Amino acid sequence: MTAGESAREQRDAVAAHLAASRDALLQRWRQATDADPELTSASALSRAQFFDHIPEVLDAFERMLRARFSEERAEAAEDQREGAAGHGMHRWQQGYRQREAMREWRHLHLCLVDELEAYSLAHPRTAPEAMADARRALAELCSDGVCESADQYQQLQRSEAAGRVRELMQALEALEALEARRAESLRKATHDLRGSLGEVENATVALDDGAAADDARAQSLATLHRGVVSMTALLNDLISLARLEAGHERRVDGPFDAAVLLGEVCMSLQPLAAERGLALVADGPAALAVEGDRFKTYRIAQNLVVHALKSTERGRVKVTWEPDPSDPGWRWLLSVQDTGPGLQAGASAPLARALKAATDDAQAVGEQAEADGAPSAEAEPAPLLSSQSGRRAQDEPVGEGIGLAIVKRLCELLDASLELHTEAGKGTTFRVLFPRQPPRSGGDSGWRDSGRGDPDQGDSDRL
Repeated sequence: MTAGESAREQRDAVAAHLAASRDALLQRWRQATDADPELTSASALSRAQFFDHIPEVLDAFERMLRARFSEERAEAAEDQREGAAGHGMHRWQQGYRQREAMREWRHLHLCLVDELEAYSLAHPRTAPEAMADARRALAELCSDGVCESADQYQQLQRSEAAGRVRELMQALEALEALEARRAESLRKATHDLRGSLGEVENATVALDDGAAADDARAQSLATLHRGVVSMTALLNDLISLARLEAGHERRVDGPFDAAVLLGEVCMSLQPLAAERGLALVADGPAALAVEGDRFKTYRIAQNLVVHALKSTERGRVKVTWEPDPSDPGWRWLLSVQDTGPGLQAGASAPLARALKAATDDAQAVGEQAEADGAPSAEAEPAPLLSSQSGRRAQDEPVGEGIGLAIVKRLCELLDASLELHTEAGKGTTFRVLFPRQPPRSGGDSGWRDSGRGDPDQGDSDRL
């Protein structure tokens, strides 16, 4: 036997050892992340959700160790990169911050290093070049993993930014149109309305307090008022998003009744639903005791329901809540369904498209894990309501950039996963998977599978 053949056989033996040690290695990785106080987003993930694409990445790593030809090695390396990119996309969808995703890769790297060193000590006759090859392949694996995951985060952040730019462009166009109408219908007004929005608002008050207005004056007043309200809401959203992105928002956890909170959200938005001729339906258990940030949960639900109402021309919006059937002790679900037109092919909604792609891929990973005999990793796919709205014209899109970006950032802050299920002509369902309890310091190495008890009951606080 030549030295090259011996080294190949020894690399095969290392790969076989890693495959046999896979379950124990993954468990140590989970325990290491649970013990890391900087990692909280994994607290509500099931075993299969946490592992995600990593078993595929490790499969490719073992194939790389066994590769005989450069083509085999290149194919395995490409599979590693694809798995790492998919893992990064899922971590984004599951509410991970980028630093958390990078720290998880660090822990995985250390676990694999420890495993290789333990193998080397247990098999002292292994040729140094075989172990050197294995260590080099591991370095490639982890560097590619970090790079591909970071690249996914960058691309997804660009999608969020593109959505916000589009929203701002629409607001600017609306403001320019408002200015043109103002110049035409109020050119004889005593106040100069070409200044700031504050001056526009003052002019609205002045017009309202003036002599009896004719139809054109009343229409101008209503137009000005709508413009001021719209721009004020946009500015408030921008401030909120800026605070979230700057890390100035902090979660304030406590016990509350999610059913009561969501009932309040629906009650407060009934006037908007009535104004648009839509039914707003609330459905869920009468009580759902959870722990978390009540105010930010309210903001998530409110933004999603408002988005659904504005996206729907006819029919209804349905808000449902329940403990996660696949993991009732550790997670609860909020779903917002509409009978709108669904996400159109080619629609200018980059963040929504990214969320849908991540949701579809995560569902496929969960189905594969279940087929392989793992416990159910994902809640059942969210149902869609039949669309009762016509296809939206490409020049009349509903803005999704800022409101949806706020929801995404709030979900990250609350360690919640955000899903988007939609098809053209079948409406849209947003679903948020919240942990029923906030992460505890020091971590918890449990697998978050079903069979846990419900959280303690607690009095609900008021918004």
